[in-house]
Amino acid sequence: MPTARQALLDAALRALDDGPWRTVRMIDVATLAGVSRQTLYNEFGTKGGLAGALLRRAADGYLAGVDRALTAPAPDRPAAVALWTMRAARQDPLVKALLTGHWAEGLPRPDRRPGPRGRTGGRPPPAPGELLALVRDRMAAVSPEATAGRCEIALRLALSCVIVPVPGDDATDSRALHLVREASREVSREVSRTAGTGQAGLSGPSRTAGGRSPR
Repeated sequence: MPTARQALLDAALRALDDGPWRTVRMIDVATLAGVSRQTLYNEFGTKGGLAGALLRRAADGYLAGVDRALTAPAPDRPAAVALWTMRAARQDPLVKALLTGHWAEGLPRPDRRPGPRGRTGGRPPPAPGELLALVRDRMAAVSPEATAGRCEIALRLALSCVIVPVPGDDATDSRALHLVREASREVSREVSRTAGTGQAGLSGPSRTAGGRSPR
């Protein structure tokens, strides 16, 4: 049996399905969940606290799916994570917003203002760069043989498919996975070549990246 908190989050999602977040009322969420309005306020404090909890649950659910994808055989893990990323973003607009930073009209948005959030405010959900880093670190932890570049290439290709959606049939997903696998192999080959010559393979951004070249 779900807890009152789980029931309230489920109810908030149902209310969001019926209309934009700005029109969702706390009393309606409490009624949908079958609890008192006071219970809702005790759990989340404010509507902003409820929104933050919804977004954190979406992020946690996405990361749990990443962990499941990482149980695939080692060579297929980057592609499995890419496939999960594309499908999770396709199915849940909150996950898509968390991954891309683009908040469609009508969605709750994270409160990233500095300062204490009170008893029920909780931590803000991860920003897109933070979420990508969490996934990359998970991939590297279970696949030490995979380079950081290979992990990041797979993720960024998946995010490109999230930003420019592709139809959800298996054939299209297969083409996207083919791109991920080919790019990952190319990164691995490049790392092997540069390791053999003693040159640096993948380097971080230079201090002048994004600015003018030094004279």
